[in-house]
Amino acid sequence: MEKSHSKDLSKLYQFDGIIRNEFGTFCGIDEAGRGPLAGDVYAAAVILPDGVVIEGLDDSKKLTEKKREVLYDEIIEKAESYCIATASVKEIDEINILAATMLAMKRAFEGLSLKPNIALVDGNKAPELSVNAETVVKGDATSASIAAASVLAKVARDRYMKDIALKYPQYQFEKHKGYGTKLHYQMLDEYDASDIHRKSFLVKYYAAKEKNKNGGK
Repeated sequence: MEKSHSKDLSKLYQFDGIIRNEFGTFCGIDEAGRGPLAGDVYAAAVILPDGVVIEGLDDSKKLTEKKREVLYDEIIEKAESYCIATASVKEIDEINILAATMLAMKRAFEGLSLKPNIALVDGNKAPELSVNAETVVKGDATSASIAAASVLAKVARDRYMKDIALKYPQYQFEKHKGYGTKLHYQMLDEYDASDIHRKSFLVKYYAAKEKNKNGGK
């Protein structure tokens, strides 16, 4: 298993090496928190130095919380430049989650202290940036730089949701991080939505509840 992971790690850095040889300095960009019912959406942009290998780096979804926390500190220590940015719940409700995610990614890119020649963005949509932005489907499993961005965004958002949980303990955000779990919906039924909930995400849920209350009419 360890041998296999080393091979995957090597592929991540080989991909980045190809991009670096062609374009020079580049950044990886990824987001966290696009799907939850509550909380801001986060994004990170990371420029990794040539020759630096971070052992255990992978798509943040494949890593344990403990491993992500360790990698978070190492990425920040070793990155040439990085930035973590957000788009607020208010912005999500006003412009929709896709536009808000692009906005968070753009803010992360613009917050870099070193300007790259190109940006690699996880997924199939990229924000409008001052440099060429190339999408990479499953980029967090393809590029070390995108994987690093995914870890920073995920850890930063999880920490934020734990802080939110202290302010709104009744929703137990520390357990579900705002995602639409059975527990979260139970808490919504009991306490209704807070000002940290994305009201645009709950329209169908409340419409269905109202319909059930009226006997399906």
